[in-house]
Amino acid sequence: MGESMDLLPVNGAALSADPRAAEVIRAVGTRHGVDYTDDMAVTALLAERRQALQATQRGPLVWLGGSTLTLGVVWPFLGPTIPALAGDPILAAAPAGPLLIVAIAALTLVRVRWKRELIHPVLVGYRETLGVARAHGIPVTHIPAWLEGRSSTGGGKGIAPVPTYPPVQPATAQATPAPATPEQDADTPDESPEPQTTPKPSAPAPAIPVPPKPSKVEDYERMADVGGWHDETGCLLIFAGVIGTAWAYTDGSPLGYATAFLVPVAVLVWLAGSRQGDEKNELREEALKYIKELEAAQAAGAHVPELSPQLRALLDDHH
Repeated sequence: MGESMDLLPVNGAALSADPRAAEVIRAVGTRHGVDYTDDMAVTALLAERRQALQATQRGPLVWLGGSTLTLGVVWPFLGPTIPALAGDPILAAAPAGPLLIVAIAALTLVRVRWKRELIHPVLVGYRETLGVARAHGIPVTHIPAWLEGRSSTGGGKGIAPVPTYPPVQPATAQATPAPATPEQDADTPDESPEPQTTPKPSAPAPAIPVPPKPSKVEDYERMADVGGWHDETGCLLIFAGVIGTAWAYTDGSPLGYATAFLVPVAVLVWLAGSRQGDEKNELREEALKYIKELEAAQAAGAHVPELSPQLRALLDDHH
């Protein structure tokens, strides 16, 4: 898995920047007893709940379900090999049923415990917070696969997706009308009003810059989903070359010997795949460094934009 990444889906500075979103999120936090704009608290909360989820997928119950399921599947083939049961096929296969029942019960209980942890109130509140942020146009960098109950590869909708709310129109700044000058009575002497000092609005805090995306990270995004076929193709070429040569040797067909050239082609394919793999690993390290830079900027208050699908997948691998 490598080094764990702590890049939040959205930081407290971004959630608090929109007063309307902040008000709704404060109400969500009050309802669940968590301040979702506190980055340190949210980081600790997510780490704790993630460990609780992972704990449900380990332990004796998981071992019991997996082992009895395996034994129940292979028992119909294993039972007849036992001398005491070999004479009665029905008796030899009978234990498979109870074993499968135990396996299904154990794995179902594991699934129930996992889902119970996934819908823990503080996680429900955090998913609501992310849904509110999206509705108000606040960029969400990524949503961890485990938070929505998606597979480890990040595919699918998940058991507990982030809720979708209707988009909130951005607030429009309204001009403040100048105070109207009261009409003076003709008999009233013209008196100039005393000058009033209007307090100057405080200057907004300077925005924390987001690190620019290096060109090597862009190269990684282009290469992340490329490749993966070299090993399979190389094996097929080797297989075809060996079969063709063997056919030529047994049948005396000179044409079959021509397939021998597929063997060096397979080696070239493997070498190309190895070079591509080395390049991808190097670019992957650059992408990880960039994510760490985004993490530091986010901790300083920067509004980090949404990550690309390739970087989101890389981040899921390190959660």
